[in-house]
Amino acid sequence: MAITASMVAELRAKTDAPMMECKKALTEADGDMVKAEELLRVKLGTKAGKAASRVTAEGVIVAYTEGKTSAMLEVNCETDFVTKNDSFLALANAAAKLAALHNPADVAALGELPYSQDGFGPTLEEVRKGLIGKIGENMSFRRFKRVAGGAQIATYLHGTRIGVLVEYEGKDTAAKDVAMHVAAVSPRVVAGADMPEEVVAKEREIYTAQAQESGKPAEIVEKMIDGRIRKFLSENSLTEQAFVKDPDTTVGKLVSAAGAEIIGFSRFEVGEGIEVEKVDFAAEVAAQLGN
Repeated sequence: MAITASMVAELRAKTDAPMMECKKALTEADGDMVKAEELLRVKLGTKAGKAASRVTAEGVIVAYTEGKTSAMLEVNCETDFVTKNDSFLALANAAAKLAALHNPADVAALGELPYSQDGFGPTLEEVRKGLIGKIGENMSFRRFKRVAGGAQIATYLHGTRIGVLVEYEGKDTAAKDVAMHVAAVSPRVVAGADMPEEVVAKEREIYTAQAQESGKPAEIVEKMIDGRIRKFLSENSLTEQAFVKDPDTTVGKLVSAAGAEIIGFSRFEVGEGIEVEKVDFAAEVAAQLGN
């Protein structure tokens, strides 16, 4: 039976197996789609190497805190379906705990820490590779943030897609609210003075070009630019933002009234900055098969 590009595309959509593997399975099964799918399912245990090149733009944010030590971690996978898999979640939470307690230098060092799960090990990296084969999807530790030994820490997870760590000193009455605000509004810095000079310079360059097109006198243009810079800083600085639960006050005033001070914060959102290529499976299959 002739194996067509549309048949290969259909099998790939069902199994997410590589195209040429799909063609081989269909050929072996003489075009029987059900039998070909079964043949590919048998091979899932050896898919780790093939899956490892695929984009992981889904995933979860997890956190672990013990005393004044906390770590927040982004673990990625290919589809939202896997984010609900118990083995994947166990791996993610174990990795956050290891990052908090062992202070690895980077993601590679995190992967070398001792850990066993689901019959895989003896390191976190070996468990990750084992689960890729078991589950049939690529997954990766993308980044983590660890804070320890200094300020108090408030953590907030908005479901599994957004995570926030807030470092603060003083009373904790407003800490959780501040963490929720960071999750919702995504400020860039704690205060306007913390904004990198190159960012402010770039904004000034843009505002200058816009203001000069107005045709207004130079002194007016300069005031327009300064006003826009002040607005930019207030909109992107945590302490100057209107508090999300009460727009009549700022986060800075809320924290001050609670007898606390914000030292720093980190915010992770699943997949931010990852480019996902949209693929036309049928066209891709036809191109590779020469149809």
